[in-house]
Amino acid sequence: MSPSDEVTVHQLLGRIDYFHTLFVEPAHAASGRPGVGEPCCKHLTASGHAQPDVGSLLADTAWAVLDELAATLGEHLLACPASDNTCCATCRVADSAAAIAQAWAITEHQAYDRPPPSAALLRACRSTAAAQLARVFAQQHETTCRPRTTSRTADTGRLPDSSELPLTGELLALWENPTAATHRPVVSWLNHCTELSDIHRLLQQRETTK
Repeated sequence: MSPSDEVTVHQLLGRIDYFHTLFVEPAHAASGRPGVGEPCCKHLTASGHAQPDVGSLLADTAWAVLDELAATLGEHLLACPASDNTCCATCRVADSAAAIAQAWAITEHQAYDRPPPSAALLRACRSTAAAQLARVFAQQHETTCRPRTTSRTADTGRLPDSSELPLTGELLALWENPTAATHRPVVSWLNHCTELSDIHRLLQQRETTK
């Protein structure tokens, strides 16, 4: 990955942090403790795999923000049973991305007075975000790990459109190919909003003008 591509990736990580802090965190009502998911690749067997772990790699990179955000998301985070600094860094990125995508989708549905998202939509958001961000992390840090989530094929037909769920839709669209020739935000008008009620109002206006 070129230096310019790395800058782009770091900017997009900053955009996740910014959107989460500004829009999702004030409205999100997480409950319970993090859930228990599948073991990361280093804890699938007693001997583990020779992959960079959280303590040796993730904690010292810009990607640590995902770990920090996911830790606040309660039951949306399905972590490795070990869940410590010896976990595979790439698997941790995948788990964190999945939790963030699910929390964003649920929060947006609630903020826009929509029915709860379907289980199929949430699965698609989780698996797609996990696969996309873990793939980019692995490319940037030249790891060979391909966590369980990256081997799945996301049901892209069930993913939310940016006109339906702007935050979640943009998250998934930007990370599909973050180092493409154009790095402009998918939903540029989000930059002019300061809270979820602003987004809701603009969505309502767009619906009435169709």
